[in-house]
Amino acid sequence: MYTNSPLLSGLLFLVMGIVWGSISPPAQAQELPTTPVPPAYEPIVGTWQGDLTVPGGMSLAMVFHIELDEEGDLTASADSPDQGVQGMAVESVRFEDGRVELHLPSISGRFEGILEEAESLKGTWFQGGAELPLEMSRVDEVVRPERPQEPEPPFPYAEEEVRYPNPQAEIQLEGTLTIPEGSGPFPAVALISGSGAQNRDLELFGHRPFKVLADHLTQRGIAVLRSDDRGVGGSEGDFSEATTRDFADDAAAAVTYLRSHPEVDPGAVGLVGLSEGGLIAPMVAVDSPEVAFIVLLAGPGLPGEEILYRQGELISQAMGASEDDIQTNLRLQERLFRIVVEEEDDDARKQRLETILREALADMSEEERAALGSTGEAEDGWVRSQLASLSGPWFRYFLMHDPRPVLRQVQVPVLALNGELDLQVPPAENLAAIEAALREGGNEAFVVRELPGLNHLFQTAETGAPAEYSRIEETMSPEAMELVAQWILEQTQRIDAGADGAGHHGTLGARRSRLIR
Repeated sequence: MYTNSPLLSGLLFLVMGIVWGSISPPAQAQELPTTPVPPAYEPIVGTWQGDLTVPGGMSLAMVFHIELDEEGDLTASADSPDQGVQGMAVESVRFEDGRVELHLPSISGRFEGILEEAESLKGTWFQGGAELPLEMSRVDEVVRPERPQEPEPPFPYAEEEVRYPNPQAEIQLEGTLTIPEGSGPFPAVALISGSGAQNRDLELFGHRPFKVLADHLTQRGIAVLRSDDRGVGGSEGDFSEATTRDFADDAAAAVTYLRSHPEVDPGAVGLVGLSEGGLIAPMVAVDSPEVAFIVLLAGPGLPGEEILYRQGELISQAMGASEDDIQTNLRLQERLFRIVVEEEDDDARKQRLETILREALADMSEEERAALGSTGEAEDGWVRSQLASLSGPWFRYFLMHDPRPVLRQVQVPVLALNGELDLQVPPAENLAAIEAALREGGNEAFVVRELPGLNHLFQTAETGAPAEYSRIEETMSPEAMELVAQWILEQTQRIDAGADGAGHHGTLGARRSRLIR
């Protein structure tokens, strides 16, 4: 659930989503043998780093490693340090008369630049119809963001690489299970990622939030399973054709696996969902009596369409958009979203959406089109990239899904947290909707809290704007993680106190809490 720019900001990060949405989990760059560099290639061989500023003001570091292969031809790989991605394949490299071209077909990307000085490349990054300026400097060592919270081995707990089935989808999912020291069985949780194809660590913006959260919870005595999304990393399946409902089936499979593990207490298995994961956890809790509790981190309480309208407005304001631009964007979103929801025929839906997108571009100034990277020949690519986001099954399901009827059916304990500065799932209206739905369903075992100073990823932030995510050293607030850990342990102690021989939890005491800001 990410957005992009003052114009068309609600369309799932538009250009920005293109940059990282297509990148696979990290690969390791290949070590090439040392080859004497011909004089013609000396100016370009080396490591180059620069910042790519995408619409919306967010800056992403890009790195090119240009070397020679065994035959003495130019070869290269690319890194995106802010996204934790290394060793992306560069299919071809050309260097002639001070001009360089690098092609990355795996992410539909291309760089064209001019060597202005011995240590400077100035050029353009092309991807998904966007044309973005990119200046590179030669560096001896890649500058990577500091991430002091990321755990380093040896870990004070056991770690297992696991594989388990989703029988309904007929796929195998892979993940990492961390198990506390000491004698079990232990309470356990499965982590559920937000939107987009995510690996088990939820690796994005140069952070690994799920690795950090799993480390904290495991050291507090809670076993944690974090898994690659279907179609990502070691997990099978087709991510592009899946909806939130399908991801709920994957999460249910994770619960079943945890309950079968000898180190896990089968009566104390819960779910922790971040962002879209907060939509998924209640679905699984309603469908499966195996779920003992759920934690919603920035979980939506309102329909997806309502969230995107509000999200677009808030992020546009944070980026300094005028009220006129915000309202223009809102009207365009409404037209596009109505077609996505109402048009049943896939081909007709795409055609109608394309017509509106091209009309919107025609009404923009040249400056506005340039800001979106949609001028001249880039227009067709830009439109195709938007259609790909708008036309997929996931987006239509997200727009139409209302989490409140599901939340009314949840009868297990619930912890719902949002950051005060969350601009993607605005806290006031979403937490209020979650609390109201739980209360209407008769659930008295819930805690709902708004945490001061935290953004959508539960980082301590200044404004909450997505442009800050990669710049913040903190991956996840220690206070927020400890609040989650304490609450889980409190629930599992109650479960143990009320458990019968079959491992079912007994009646929980009232845990209802009013919204705390």
